[in-house]
Amino acid sequence: MSTAPRPLAGIRVLEFSHMVMGPVVGSILVELGADVVKLEPLHGDSTRELRGSGAGYFPMYNRNKRSISLDLKDPRGLDLARRLAARSDVLIENFRPGAMEGLGLSYEALRIGNPRLIYCSLKGFLAGPYANRTALDEVAQMMGGLAYMTGPPGRPLRAGASVVDVTGGMFGVIGILAALEQRHLTGVGQKVTSALYETTAFLVGQHMAQLAVTGQAAKPMPVRVSAWAIYDVFEVANGEQVFIGVVSDTQWQSFCAAFGFTALAADPGLRTNRERVAAREEFLPEVRRRLGAFAKADLLVRLERAGLPFAPVSRPEDLFDDPHLAAGGGLVQTTLPNGAETRLPILPIQLNEERPTQGGHLACIGEQTRDILAALGVSDTDVEALRAGGIIRISDEDFLP
Repeated sequence: MSTAPRPLAGIRVLEFSHMVMGPVVGSILVELGADVVKLEPLHGDSTRELRGSGAGYFPMYNRNKRSISLDLKDPRGLDLARRLAARSDVLIENFRPGAMEGLGLSYEALRIGNPRLIYCSLKGFLAGPYANRTALDEVAQMMGGLAYMTGPPGRPLRAGASVVDVTGGMFGVIGILAALEQRHLTGVGQKVTSALYETTAFLVGQHMAQLAVTGQAAKPMPVRVSAWAIYDVFEVANGEQVFIGVVSDTQWQSFCAAFGFTALAADPGLRTNRERVAAREEFLPEVRRRLGAFAKADLLVRLERAGLPFAPVSRPEDLFDDPHLAAGGGLVQTTLPNGAETRLPILPIQLNEERPTQGGHLACIGEQTRDILAALGVSDTDVEALRAGGIIRISDEDFLP
């Protein structure tokens, strides 16, 4: 792990969040060097207890944050939260519309004591008739046409990861970074809002533009008219699968040479991509038959030598043993709350040829409460009084559900 200064070193972030979209924002900022304090209720972020498909949310998107646990229903806990906001550069929240306002923690209330504050809200919808609706990643995918495009006709299917939550969080980070840059000029913060529905609309914008360009509405991906003749998943020996894309005339010639399709390469009716797309149903069965005789490992070697786009069809668990991720330091050791060790992906970027990461520490509920309050000037005596009064949580013994 590099010890070089991070781009956001010195930036203090206060995070009120749960689930995925809000925590994603904090997870990106902390890896870039910000000090992210996650404010949790006394029982902790409920995302910690999710099971099934949600079991990985908390460890993936909350590493390296410091945890403070407060009772915001008590005026003393709420006062501590306001004091933390007063010394923060950025505040993140992704609660239901009106929740922060009800606590007196709206941007309008907090900027009075901290005009430099950048307040990032992650919502279901931006301004408009839907603004006060409750939304989830899947709601946005259904409303925004992404589920329609992913599944076969008549069977809308959400994408296989929380792509809207994560992308919406990324847009939130972009807004925060823009606001920080503007603050260098003005000295004043601002409110930044990112939303699930508008994020989904941005993602399907290419399909909207397709209608404008062609006059025909986009079909769901499983039955789409491909833009290229070879752009498919092919079954190889032992039932394994490999995706191959041939997206230029030069790649077509390379593909034919690599697999001995001499006649296809010489066919004057297949010289251009447009011609090949029109004729793909005529020659694709032969391509599938010949590729199906290859063992996956042999096929991958030949495709790589030919410089063609390809991918083995992998499962998420296969990535633990991926040699590229291992060689590039793309996974970081993380200890889960149950004590189990795992390795999880870090930010998919390089800065000065290095992958930014702060490591894989996952804080317990309230693990840094004492230190954070000490930095606010709260005395040890007052900390113990708050602890005894059930206003703060420092250890598991402080909270019995």
